[in-house]
Amino acid sequence: MSTVMRLSGSRWYWLFTAWIIALVSTLGALFLSEVMGLVPCELCWYQRIFMFPLVFILAVGLATSDTQVFKYAVPLVAAGWFVAFYHNLLYMEVIPEALQPCGAGPSCAKADLNLLGFISIPLLSLVAFTTLAVLLIVKKGPKK
Repeated sequence: MSTVMRLSGSRWYWLFTAWIIALVSTLGALFLSEVMGLVPCELCWYQRIFMFPLVFILAVGLATSDTQVFKYAVPLVAAGWFVAFYHNLLYMEVIPEALQPCGAGPSCAKADLNLLGFISIPLLSLVAFTTLAVLLIVKKGPKK
């Protein structure tokens, strides 16, 4: 007989907030490429690979109030965070452009869009993954 752990009220709200962030990030990425016509670079594609499934994984966790959702979501968030961090280092020219994985497509180190003159797409992605990491790891709390 297995005991299924259910999300407590406050954990459910943290998970809901994480789902909203994943949903807004996914819709934002789709808006930038499909509506605005910005072609994503290779690193943007990798970040999308890690972000898009989170919308569904977190939604299932919310619908079932299952604490196991954390174990499925955290690896995607961690992998996406590392790609976003690397992308920001390329964008800020900390890592030489010669080391970027982008080839024939758009450059990973060039700005296609800057909001308010300094908020880049890679920075938005890094902020989203960082916020998700905080919500899913720190706010998960100790096991009971």
